[in-house]
Amino acid sequence: MARAKTTEPDLPNLSPYFITRFLAYLSDCGVSDARPSPLLGGRSNRVWRLGGIVVKLYGDSHGNPLFANDAAREYAALQALNGTALVPELLTSGQFEGHDWLAYRHSPGVTWSSGSAEVAALLGRLHAQPVIPGFPAGVSGSAAIKDQTQSILAYCGDAGDLNRLEPGRQIPAAGRRVLIHGDPVPGNIVTSGGCLTLIDWQCPQIGDPAEDLALFLSPAMQQVYRGAPLTGAEEATFLAAYPDPEITARYLSLKPWYHWRMAAYCQWRCERDGEQNSLAYRLERAALEACLEHA
Repeated sequence: MARAKTTEPDLPNLSPYFITRFLAYLSDCGVSDARPSPLLGGRSNRVWRLGGIVVKLYGDSHGNPLFANDAAREYAALQALNGTALVPELLTSGQFEGHDWLAYRHSPGVTWSSGSAEVAALLGRLHAQPVIPGFPAGVSGSAAIKDQTQSILAYCGDAGDLNRLEPGRQIPAAGRRVLIHGDPVPGNIVTSGGCLTLIDWQCPQIGDPAEDLALFLSPAMQQVYRGAPLTGAEEATFLAAYPDPEITARYLSLKPWYHWRMAAYCQWRCERDGEQNSLAYRLERAALEACLEHA
């Protein structure tokens, strides 16, 4: 969950004194001398707007079992996709006392909240881009999702009965892998005048495009970032608008596996961050149980 609305970033090593020095450094090295305004960020990084520039300061990795926090990958993605209108314009990057930072042009607009067809088209354009060398391979197929889910559950002190809810139908790995965002949740989509931009590129991969569809459609992700899951009509509109029907069919075949994995992730979040994640867990679990009931 890259850009939470309800929690402050969990960055114990980035003290107020450190932040003050870092912001002074940005002015001294010519990045911007505008007054910094904090932006909503996730649990791993701090983000500010300085005039027309956004600066992200990366915190330490906390071993998130689903979403990476890789500054080098974000830089490479913004650099490779420059000019496509899919990403903000990369400006510069560097290190400050052992912490990576990155600056890019501010994308005017608001966080996405409605218009699922436009997101489907956005992801379709992304998945048609050339792959970026050096990015890791994403999970693909039910066996790989099972392994990843079990690794998430291993982080949990109490997995409850989630193991009992493991889906049964086996789906092979995708025959073709593409560039995927890896975290295309509503908080990472900026919309302005009908134009959509993807931000927070900390975990792109070369993987199964159905992965991006699952993350956007996840009831938990929609609840956390938009305040409510998508309606059935919104989900149907999204799937109809995605340009490759073979990928949407593949997503539907893997849907229970994606819900199972996300329910495990929400359980881990509940144990790590508290009960503010419990509704997300219940929504994802309910979607999983509905899939299993109709299997």
